[in-house]
Amino acid sequence: MSSPAKKRKREVPQSNPQPFRSIASFFQGQASKQAEKTLQSIDSAPETVVEDGLSDEALARKLQAEFDKEDAPAGGIGIPNNEPSLPASSSTDNGLEPPRKVPKTHTLSLQSSVGTEDTICSAILFDQSPLTFDSTKCAAELTVHWVAEGGNASYALLTRAFVLANSTTSRIKIVDTLVNLLRVLIEGDPTSVLPAVWLATNSISPPYKEVELGLGGSSISKALKKVYGLNPQGLKTLYDRYGDAGDVAFEAKKRQSFTLMKPKPLTIKGVYQSLRKIATSKGSGSQESKQRIVEKLLQDTRGAEESRYIVRTLVQNLRIGAVKTTMLIALARAFLYSKPEGAEFPVRSQQNLARLKKEELTEVYNNAEEIVKASYARHPNYNDLVTCLLEIGVSDELLLRCGLQLHIPLRPMLGSITRDLSEMLTKLQGRGFSCEYKYDGQRAQVHCDDKGKVSIFSRHLENMTEKYPDLVSLVPQIRGESVSSFILEGEVVAVDNETGELQTFQVLTNRAKKNVDIGGIRINVCLFAFDLMYLNGEPLLDRPFRERRELLRSLFVEIPNQFTWVKSLDATSADSETVLEFFKGALDAKCEGIMVKVLDNVPKANIKQPQGDSTMTDGIANAAGEAPPEKPSKGARRKALLSTYEPDKRLESWLKVKKDYSTSSETLDLIPVAGWHGQGRKAKWWSPILMAVRNPESGSLEAVTKCMSGFTDKFYQANKDKYAEGTPNVISRPAYVEYHGEPDVWFEPQEVWEMAFADITLSPTYTAALGLVSDERGLSLRFPRFLKVRDDKSIDEATTSDYLALLWRKQAERKIEEEQQQPDKAERLGWQEE
Repeated sequence: MSSPAKKRKREVPQSNPQPFRSIASFFQGQASKQAEKTLQSIDSAPETVVEDGLSDEALARKLQAEFDKEDAPAGGIGIPNNEPSLPASSSTDNGLEPPRKVPKTHTLSLQSSVGTEDTICSAILFDQSPLTFDSTKCAAELTVHWVAEGGNASYALLTRAFVLANSTTSRIKIVDTLVNLLRVLIEGDPTSVLPAVWLATNSISPPYKEVELGLGGSSISKALKKVYGLNPQGLKTLYDRYGDAGDVAFEAKKRQSFTLMKPKPLTIKGVYQSLRKIATSKGSGSQESKQRIVEKLLQDTRGAEESRYIVRTLVQNLRIGAVKTTMLIALARAFLYSKPEGAEFPVRSQQNLARLKKEELTEVYNNAEEIVKASYARHPNYNDLVTCLLEIGVSDELLLRCGLQLHIPLRPMLGSITRDLSEMLTKLQGRGFSCEYKYDGQRAQVHCDDKGKVSIFSRHLENMTEKYPDLVSLVPQIRGESVSSFILEGEVVAVDNETGELQTFQVLTNRAKKNVDIGGIRINVCLFAFDLMYLNGEPLLDRPFRERRELLRSLFVEIPNQFTWVKSLDATSADSETVLEFFKGALDAKCEGIMVKVLDNVPKANIKQPQGDSTMTDGIANAAGEAPPEKPSKGARRKALLSTYEPDKRLESWLKVKKDYSTSSETLDLIPVAGWHGQGRKAKWWSPILMAVRNPESGSLEAVTKCMSGFTDKFYQANKDKYAEGTPNVISRPAYVEYHGEPDVWFEPQEVWEMAFADITLSPTYTAALGLVSDERGLSLRFPRFLKVRDDKSIDEATTSDYLALLWRKQAERKIEEEQQQPDKAERLGWQEE
């Protein structure tokens, strides 16, 4: 809080005999009446009061001196701060040369910021259908425009796409916008395609490389105050009003009528390179270096929208709906239409595609998207993917050029959720499958090359090699003599090293993440291996699970309590009792449940549902005290389940049955976003608490319910301490949370809570899944109850609105089935019509 002395210094009395020198008087004739009018409006706005009591001239000179120092060559001397600028009248209107020239980068010259926006880019209609958008004409016009400003695609072009994507909730429009943007860059400036992809996906490197911006909120605030002349109170007023750092930058830039000099146009490549410099700046003086880069980016923005998206990029909350899947779809479609000059791969004619029927066009799109998605799932790095696309386009060769590679984690295959054992057995009826213990640990992907280098990655592709040096040292002992290189997958579980007893995931989380010394390890772990995806230079993804498992168990060496196989059971339709006992054994061993995996492929694409083979499902249901599942109709057909390893896919060839599901109850992973002051005994805590699901398309959080059940007093107190008012965990109303009410406090979204509930209902109050099941109502939960904090999940893994809508539809189908199976109410009550 400012001292009274500082406040008096800023609040200049009206009767001060020394007149306050304005920008108009300093600029000496360059300022027009319009400028004076604009200046007066700025002076009257509380948000634009300059800090430290500096006059406009003093602030201008101070900032110019800093920029001159930054721009001056190493060892050189910049032009002094008091070097006068050329007056406006010194132009060559009369054909005479001005008396002298001053280098533009060192000229102190206040310029009107009006009209600095890139009007050419801001008029492009990227949200047209790719079938009608003329990317070639647009690229040709823009190339001429860019040559005059340095030659590379301007950041204004990317900003235009962001504005259009942010202005719609239509996924089709968002995809079309990104497709057309990429087409223009592919044809006009191919070198800017990769930086544009990174910026549009709100990242600067793949997840397995620890490259982070490392910018705190204070760095952004300082830059906003310094570049836009805001004082702390003005900045707080704007943030309280808008709740989004990007929107604050937008308003501040919009109110800035003068700049120190005409902004140098930002380029897409330049912005990305600046972010890389921020992320790689280390050591003494790195914070000052990062601060200067941030300020320079804000200084060079042309227009309020560029400022908005520069700041949103810096705070890593872009909010344009360009999630990973959307970008991969956009890349696949863009390279169907366009290619760089000189590239030899074929593209589809826009006219030919326009003549296709809707179903035919969808098939063309799907084929291209499947190739790009599969390549990214095996090799999740845009640096390699985009480079290959620019060279060879979308073709099967992409999977070879940009496929599975050691020390680059592939995205793991995922299992579908089933309500209970009966449902699982119904899905896999007639197939051979393996049941495996689902351990309560951390999924790990272990890579080893022929030189002995080892890398370990998490389910989210984070590099965990430093966290598990004991596993790294174990690798030479576990690989057999015929194994040179491999990628295997397993579950890392905390164990008692002497007894081998399994411990909970919470115990594992207490282990340090970096700089772990083998001699100082107190929490021992065991790796339970369950799959082998790569062996001796050859990918095994297309091999059946049974074959992959056999290679794993025959070529690797088991070490008790350190490296072993997941406990498993191969089942047939006659093993109902055995499967149930195996499931109970998994729960007794402190496992979460079981994973069930199809062992072999079936030759035909479709198989007949077997009839009369209900021994297994009925046996399980009867043993569990449940009604047997409804049998499929005679002659029903279903799609065959593959036993191959499918990266980044959630298929029914892998099913998980957990303890919670076995009771026929669903749970959701929700994000706490706000709270109210409690009543009565709970008055000192937050209760109820507003919970939200994640919209995977827009990136927003959609309110779904209030929860005030399942919390202990101890949890209430810890939660109140964590989200105490005045801490960074309590924020102003965020624009990315969709909720119409007014909670007492808003939380910084940062954790996931597992919630139980009775059922899902339509709601006029909550926005979750709005538009997916109803255009007027969202979805909410009846009787929500807190179960636990999911420390193993980030908010990016919270329940999505799509999944909530899927559960609602299943619930509706289940109710219809139950009504059909129940006898007439009159019959149940013994009533007879006369």
